[in-house]
Amino acid sequence: MMDKLIAIMGDTKKIVGNIATTAAGPSGELPLTSEMLLNSASGDLFGLSQNVGMGWESSKLTGRQILILGTSGGIKDENEKPIALGYHTGHWEISNLMKAAAEEINHFGNISFAGFVSDPCDGRTQGTKGMFDSLPYRNDAAMVYRRLIRSLPMREAVIGVATCDKGLPAMMMAVASMHDLPGVVIPGGVTLPPTVGEDAGKIQTIGARYSTGELSLKEAAELGCRACATPGGGCQFLGTAASAQVVSEALGMSLPHAALSPSGQPIWEEMARQSARAVMSAAADGITMKDILTDGAIRNAMVVHAAFGGSTNLLLHIPAIAHAAGLRIPDVSDWIEINRKVPRLVSALPNGPLDHPTVRVFLAGGVPEVMLHLRDLGLLDEEVLTISGERLKDVLDWWENSERRQLVRQQLVEKDGVDPQDVIMGPERAKSYGMTSTITFPTGNIAPEGAVVKSTSIEASMLDEHGIYRHKGKVKIFTSEKQAIKAIKVGDIVAGDIMALIGCGPSGTGMEETYQLTSALKHLSFGKYVTLITDARFSGVSTGACIGHVGPEALADGPVGKLRDGDVVEVIIDCHKLEASVNFVGEKDHECGRETGAELLKQRSPHPDLAPHADLPDDTKLWAALQAASGGTWKGSIYDSERIVELLKKGIDQEQKELIK
Repeated sequence: MMDKLIAIMGDTKKIVGNIATTAAGPSGELPLTSEMLLNSASGDLFGLSQNVGMGWESSKLTGRQILILGTSGGIKDENEKPIALGYHTGHWEISNLMKAAAEEINHFGNISFAGFVSDPCDGRTQGTKGMFDSLPYRNDAAMVYRRLIRSLPMREAVIGVATCDKGLPAMMMAVASMHDLPGVVIPGGVTLPPTVGEDAGKIQTIGARYSTGELSLKEAAELGCRACATPGGGCQFLGTAASAQVVSEALGMSLPHAALSPSGQPIWEEMARQSARAVMSAAADGITMKDILTDGAIRNAMVVHAAFGGSTNLLLHIPAIAHAAGLRIPDVSDWIEINRKVPRLVSALPNGPLDHPTVRVFLAGGVPEVMLHLRDLGLLDEEVLTISGERLKDVLDWWENSERRQLVRQQLVEKDGVDPQDVIMGPERAKSYGMTSTITFPTGNIAPEGAVVKSTSIEASMLDEHGIYRHKGKVKIFTSEKQAIKAIKVGDIVAGDIMALIGCGPSGTGMEETYQLTSALKHLSFGKYVTLITDARFSGVSTGACIGHVGPEALADGPVGKLRDGDVVEVIIDCHKLEASVNFVGEKDHECGRETGAELLKQRSPHPDLAPHADLPDDTKLWAALQAASGGTWKGSIYDSERIVELLKKGIDQEQKELIK
């Protein structure tokens, strides 16, 4: 009966050994003064004891305390081999960046601290219940980061090291909220694509392509094995992870030419040391986050996002960063204005037309190279301050004539035979390739509050001579992503279909990301002829006529939740004027106008199968309620504490009045 326990506990004599009950403790003495003992908080004094207790030399306790926070995940041995895996490659090498930054801090006589809050992988949770925690995790992580920063009372600066879809936005939110502290964000970089094989976006469709006979079992197995060609960094496309890196640099929170650096390589590791020097300099000069993050910086980030063709998920993250910084939250009209003014200039995965991986965008010049073109167009606020300590104008002047710019662009030509101007293009060259502005915001009787489509990624062959995508047809309704992907795999979705996935907004699934669907439609031969409409959101690598963020969500009595199989829906997307509509225009064979359609939807009850997912976690239900009270997804799914407290107080007061009655 005891055999299992004995096996687990092992050899008692060997394990117990000679247990020490006291230790000599660190040598030396703390650098205390009479003033410190009289006036310092006990925590500040005990902190010094803790520092030497962890092995820090007592003679080196007088430098600045600088906190490094990272999303590092997994456990490696001394040879960088895995002992325990992380959730994704993006945070697998983050500890190396943290170490390099810490060594630089220590070299200058300062004291580095480190804390870790790892992050999940949206790719790993696609199509699973793990996705119910994806977007809510961002707010939780940002909250923990803020608590860690505040819980080191003597810190004088903070460094955030992060890469991927939720960890990096959470880190930016946390650092942005430290208004009176210097801060810098070190982007974790990108993984390299395989010499022969598929990128990490396309590889996520092997199940759908195998199911429809477009890929063999052997091909799927071999391609899947090599998609992440190097062990660290975010995926090789301009999805949410890469877009967030770009935004961090555009905000001035990261150093110039930091975003999209190839993980594990010398230029990547040196970026950590450069960033450590920058934040130490900012601390010495009294430059804090409120000096760097301004309304102009937020607008610059939106402009650069549009020029890159960035992920629609940043429509959730940039407003959240603005809120954390105490700035005005951009609204839909701001996004529309910027996307109409800003041409897309970057040709990369997933948008094309030339599918370059993100490392080539870095070698072509990355964010500062794109900014040179935007400056020529008069679209940037060049007076904003960056963490380098220089105004953006001076940063771009340096970049334009820098040896670094010349050398990285030269390597792109020599190693890949690619002209940098075919990756980051001037406006006229981009126009000649048929590249259109990034995002369009459809409205209509199905989405009266609005919706989002990355219109620039709709295949050119699907547009008419005026750049307009039109699709009218009978809709097929799905109330779970599982139903929808099964329909694609078994052949129930064909060219010409319109799919509506409802009940997958914040209240239904935590606003899950539905890349499993959008990637299948992108990489199946008939997929470009299918339109998808949903109150869920999409991965940044999604392309095609995929309309998400539909508001109000179905479970908030949104009209999209009242659609039925066979209803006639009309979608019109003008990819040049960035105008779009999505409307219910009839029941099966009886069509009507948009206004009549709106009235018919009002009269209907919600779809009979519409309900929150049965396994939606309580944590996510709470997140959905709090973000709804704070303005919902169009405000960035934030927690507006003042608004939440106000609503709770009203509810409590009303309950007390009812009790008195």
